[in-house]
Amino acid sequence: MEGLARYIRGIRILDPAHGRDELGDLVLAQGCIQDPQTFPLDQIQEELDGKGLFACPAFIETSFQAHTPGHGRDGDLGSELRAAAAGGFAQVLLRPDTNPVADHPGVLWEQRRLADQEGLLRVHLSAALTHALAGESLSELGRLVDAGARAFSQALQGIPNSRILRLALEYAADLRLPVFLFPEDSTLAAHGVMDEGPTSLRLGLAGRPMAAEEIGVERDLRIAANSGARIHFPHLSSAAAIARVAAARHRGQAVSCAVSLHHLLLQDHDVGYFQTAFKTLPPLRSQTNREALLRALANGAIQALTSAHTPWGRDWKGMTFAQAPFGIGTIEWTIPLALRLVQEGVADLLTVLGLLTVGPARILGLAVPDLRPGSPADLCIIDPDAAVIPASNRWSRAYQNPYVGWPLQGQLRYLFVDGRLVYLHP
Repeated sequence: MEGLARYIRGIRILDPAHGRDELGDLVLAQGCIQDPQTFPLDQIQEELDGKGLFACPAFIETSFQAHTPGHGRDGDLGSELRAAAAGGFAQVLLRPDTNPVADHPGVLWEQRRLADQEGLLRVHLSAALTHALAGESLSELGRLVDAGARAFSQALQGIPNSRILRLALEYAADLRLPVFLFPEDSTLAAHGVMDEGPTSLRLGLAGRPMAAEEIGVERDLRIAANSGARIHFPHLSSAAAIARVAAARHRGQAVSCAVSLHHLLLQDHDVGYFQTAFKTLPPLRSQTNREALLRALANGAIQALTSAHTPWGRDWKGMTFAQAPFGIGTIEWTIPLALRLVQEGVADLLTVLGLLTVGPARILGLAVPDLRPGSPADLCIIDPDAAVIPASNRWSRAYQNPYVGWPLQGQLRYLFVDGRLVYLHP
């Protein structure tokens, strides 16, 4: 249902799709952005003062775990979509590593039914590339497309068998959907629970070497180049691997990559003494590598940012670092975390916003969100100066939040989707 006709006065308008950064007025009506010069003022039902705020297109998340289907204690579609809305997202792509895995049309139909029932955000579906994500046999890809899949994905599982990967990519190329790959040499990665280095040695934890990702990226790129498939690496953590992707793009290969905010803001040393809130996959890497990732972001080698939202409920709290599951669930804090990159001078505001909007849209083949008249009224209104200190999550059921107590800036005030107000800062 379309929202009220709203007039937003004197707001900073940031539209990364068109490089627009200016003060102006916005009108939201009939589900779209309207021209404030021509829209009849007598139809306005609500006015908002935009002084000190900025408006930008709402974000798109390409790695969103909502545990639906699942048992619900780690969160479900309702709780996690509300967390995504609080983070400024209008669109999310569900990961297929659910229980059961999204490798059958029935799972996708149920996800679509529940998403429509929630009616909150735009929910897109990804389907498991291989049966049970085991990498041993292909899912029924054509049937999954008919069931509504927008992408094929291996979530956080690689495909060790190169022949299976080649066959999967050839089928996906025929179906013209992007393939999300988790590139890792599983033999080399073994059962590592954090980055291999001085910190893992100090803690006595099994290390996961960065070379495993770099080798995986090189292999996947070569196989994909011969298949014609469009591939995306949604969770790269190695600057060397990103450089390989950049070189492949320069050669004209259809490939893209994303990096999580966690790998840009945190490092392996932050694990401290077995703090499970910092356990993620791929693992946090060294400070030297983190600095190289920041340079790659500034140089345009990264196509998208992700929250890599993976909530785990309190059932998992108190486990040892080795026992705890991989994943960080902090999507509702995306805005102040992303603005931290701007405040630290890593990239300008339009660039960071573009990596949360334009880049993800192109990866998924969606219409690029913008703020021109006629576009869907999917937008955030943000107070960039509001002080924020993350505590426990308010919306997500995730317990793991490595940013508790961080002094941050940036608060979502309003989120509109199709002109409907779906989030209002309390």
